[in-house]
Amino acid sequence: MSNTEKITGMGAIPHAGGVAFRVWAPHARQVAVVGSFNAWDGTSHPMHAEENGYWYADVAQAKIGDEYKFLLTTEQGALSRIDPYAREVTSSVGNAIVHDAQFDWEGDDFRVASWNELVIYELHIGTFNDEQKLNLPAHFSSVSARLGHLKKLGVNAIQIMPVGEFAGDRSWGYNPSHIFSVEIAYGGPTAFKQFVKRAHQEGIAVILDVVYNHLGPSDLDLWQFDGWSENGRGGIYFYNDERAHTPWGETRPDYGRGEVRQYLRDNVLMWLEEYHVDGLRFDCTQFIRTVNGTDHELPEGWNLLQWINDEVARKFPGRITIAEDLMNNRWLTKDVGAGGAGFASQWDAMFVHPIRLAVVTPADEQRSLAAIRDALCYRYNDDAFDRVIYSESHDEVANGLQRVPQEINPDDPKGWHARKRSTLAAAMVFTAPGIPMIFQGQEFLEGGWFRDTVPVDWDQCEEFRGIVRLYRDLIRLRLNHNGFTRGLCGQFTQVTHLHEERKVIAFHRWDKGGPGDDVVVVANFYREAQENYVIGFPTQGTWTLRFNSDWQGYNDDFRNHPSTDVGAEPGETDGLPCYARLSIGPYSVVIFSQ
Repeated sequence: MSNTEKITGMGAIPHAGGVAFRVWAPHARQVAVVGSFNAWDGTSHPMHAEENGYWYADVAQAKIGDEYKFLLTTEQGALSRIDPYAREVTSSVGNAIVHDAQFDWEGDDFRVASWNELVIYELHIGTFNDEQKLNLPAHFSSVSARLGHLKKLGVNAIQIMPVGEFAGDRSWGYNPSHIFSVEIAYGGPTAFKQFVKRAHQEGIAVILDVVYNHLGPSDLDLWQFDGWSENGRGGIYFYNDERAHTPWGETRPDYGRGEVRQYLRDNVLMWLEEYHVDGLRFDCTQFIRTVNGTDHELPEGWNLLQWINDEVARKFPGRITIAEDLMNNRWLTKDVGAGGAGFASQWDAMFVHPIRLAVVTPADEQRSLAAIRDALCYRYNDDAFDRVIYSESHDEVANGLQRVPQEINPDDPKGWHARKRSTLAAAMVFTAPGIPMIFQGQEFLEGGWFRDTVPVDWDQCEEFRGIVRLYRDLIRLRLNHNGFTRGLCGQFTQVTHLHEERKVIAFHRWDKGGPGDDVVVVANFYREAQENYVIGFPTQGTWTLRFNSDWQGYNDDFRNHPSTDVGAEPGETDGLPCYARLSIGPYSVVIFSQ
């Protein structure tokens, strides 16, 4: 390499002859790179101005592991700044570290399951397997120790709450200070790569939550980065007018500025390229595509989402991007070519709210089965799997809401009603069309509400091992492990029976139809069993009972209601050609197939 040949890229770029550095600071008069390699001397390594406000230096003395910062000379005086592209930092208010992106993936070529065969488990690194004795947040390695549990449970994807470096050691992660760096309290960048590699070895995909609707707002070196700003706002990385405002601070990135768009796009590609993550879940996209979260549109935000999703689809076919928007906007999951934002799927408010309400409502008479029907059948576009469905997520079990068992019975969240009705909700999640998701600890009735300081109570995993088995059985049926419930992965759903007085709903799920494919799900949302109950079936013959949530093996005080296989006979019922009589326990679900 000649002395005049410049290295491409942003931030610190290690190479055979040292480390090259590049930063964008269009309003700086001069920039230097300072660090452990030059005793933090601002005169040793001045950076050279490039076009469009970029600055560059190639430092032969610098090496991987060195700490560094950029020293900017501005009209506001000298400013010391952490590299916006820093792959590693000592802390959110410390120094950047020259990071070695090389990692031995040992031929990792993991492929995420197709959308209709995904089962997602959302978790928070800091509380999932906490170092309780040390009062420290969990580390990637301690979470890895629980991957065996997740594999046995049957989930094939974990969605982890944001891991970009944030202020302090404990956080939900939605306050990113440095989006290119991995939270040091969790173990930092290399530990995250080891975690992803280990998950892949267990057959589990990793979907990462990313936050681009705002940054910070605390410990944010990007704020007035090179000294310039307007209206007392954030400077070059942010809007400097009313578009800056979000519910989390006035730190919305300027989606109309090319360098900022590139910054966010580069971050997306980094997670997919360097960390091998299998997908990204974009937080609160309604505050990217609109100014106010509802109707004041922000066209450059929408355009940014289209650009990123189009690039991900081209460069990383098979990876999934998910929007959390919750405004029932079907354009989010339409193709970019059709004018959509290009997401593969989106979190579905049209499912979670009716299903939660159905199980937490105390009086049976007040449950709306019509609302359950609508939740089961809702779809955004032509693909039933362009929605993620759940009864618990980090948002749904905090901010004034609690875990479903706690909402059902605050006085006895481990009691019969809480167990029966929360598992009723889970059965709806795993039998409805959509990508099912559960939140950490849901499979063993984790109580209270989510906090980033309270670890998951793993003792309950043993106490409620029967409930864990219930979730495992539902997931096995969902993924057709035994070859006779293919319809649960299919596009098609028909609610065939709905009885508001007796609170019974039945629906038919199928992919191509026929034996091994057709599935009939019957749910009793009533406190008493239903005996000799007639519903329609698609075809005659024996329908085998594959699942009964009232089985005593799931909990000692479940009533083991004698639901059995049924024989369907010709005779039009519920709009289907055949019928059968069945029996179902209180607050229970039974699943049949041929």
